[in-house]
Amino acid sequence: MADYSYGTVISSRIRLARNINGYPFPAKLKSDRQAKEIIRSVSSAINRVDEFVLKYMDGISDDEASILVENRLISPALLDNPTHSAVLINESGDVSIMINEEDHLREQCIRSGMSIRKAYAEMSAKDSLIARSLPFAYDEQLGYLTACPTNLGTGLRASVMLFLPALSLGGLMPDVVKSARRLGLTVRGAYGEGSVAEGYTYQVSNEVTLGVTEETVLKLVEQVVSKVVEIEASERERLKRGEEGLAIKDKCLRAYGTLTNCALMSHGEFDKLCADLKLAACLGYIKISDISAVDELMIKMKPSNLNVLAGRSLSAKERDEYRASYASNRIKSLCQKR
Repeated sequence: MADYSYGTVISSRIRLARNINGYPFPAKLKSDRQAKEIIRSVSSAINRVDEFVLKYMDGISDDEASILVENRLISPALLDNPTHSAVLINESGDVSIMINEEDHLREQCIRSGMSIRKAYAEMSAKDSLIARSLPFAYDEQLGYLTACPTNLGTGLRASVMLFLPALSLGGLMPDVVKSARRLGLTVRGAYGEGSVAEGYTYQVSNEVTLGVTEETVLKLVEQVVSKVVEIEASERERLKRGEEGLAIKDKCLRAYGTLTNCALMSHGEFDKLCADLKLAACLGYIKISDISAVDELMIKMKPSNLNVLAGRSLSAKERDEYRASYASNRIKSLCQKR
């Protein structure tokens, strides 16, 4: 029997917002000296017990900055004031600490699959290490003080990235969004607030951080995600067996055919076809040995990451040609038609 929940949960992320007592929020920092003091203090605190690479935003190329954004290690907002901002990244690349974005620290850990508890344990441990050296701005009633009131309290954002093709194609996502909002959660695109949900990919996260405990937040996100996964699985079964089932199968297999037999492939087209390829695997039309490898491939095929793979800066046409060739070979190695 097909597992219709297969491939639904892509990744889990924990993000903590923190500010250092005695300094204005980043938007009010008046001097480079204060900004650099904060960067040095945070770097020193975390590197006493762990190895992180420090990257100043005014010391990296545009291509490297784009790669960090594509890999979700930094937000685009961190680049708004490059002379004041930096990021610390651990060796495995699953933990990054943005410095002087909206808050002095935006600490995040991203893990594959439904790993919200592991990500929280990892990030909480790093946060405690920093807190031993730096006094965080904290109020007994309001909790952690943050630049945006919506982050007051725990300062915790727990989010899970979901692949929801059946709910999307069935027109049920507006209902999911409304139901989540009633429970204090929000549903956004893959890159957070303001981003579009491309490739049937959505991010479910908590909105409420004040007046709740970290445990309450984690449990709520887990419960809602579990329910959404259950509904998506039911809709996938309906999608496969319904009147439109043959058309869906044709769409999925055409995606495989195009991805493995083309000479040029734009980034936008690639993402759309990969979403249908993943749907083919979820419905059992194609066997993929490791569906997370397709998610990794989708990141690799983004423009700046593609330049790294090629070892040089490619023109738009060269990128489309390289993407078509590389993706074709990789997908053939991952997939097996049934």
